[in-house]
Amino acid sequence: MLRKLAALSAIVFVASVGAASAAEWGTSAEAKAMLEKVILALKADREKALVMFTKGEGGFKDRDLYPYCGGPDGNFTAHPTLLGRSLKDLRDKYGKPLGADMYAAAREGEISEITYMWPRPNQTDPVAKVAFVTRIGDQVCAVGYYR
Repeated sequence: MLRKLAALSAIVFVASVGAASAAEWGTSAEAKAMLEKVILALKADREKALVMFTKGEGGFKDRDLYPYCGGPDGNFTAHPTLLGRSLKDLRDKYGKPLGADMYAAAREGEISEITYMWPRPNQTDPVAKVAFVTRIGDQVCAVGYYR
């Protein structure tokens, strides 16, 4: 009986650790929902929205999920650390032109997906990341999640 209880306790512990680590990262559904909020915020007040995205205010930062946008010149107009640098020229850790792919895929009124390799926050090894991408006026915006 004691062994069964110990085994059951171990299973519960492992399951709870797995659930806790899964909650550490945003999901596909959460990333897409955030991008839908991005669309509404940009349409309501473009300048205010871009500042909120960059600062992670108003629900625009959730664990590893955050929006980023690029303007018609290809430079980031919203990003926590890359503001003013080129989104259009951005490449993933294996050289894939993810910024150019985002600009090519972005369509007003549609959400596309771009997959690329990028390290999770505070890690160095690249893993698959999927960005939901759209165009809102002159802005190309995305929210990405890790697979």
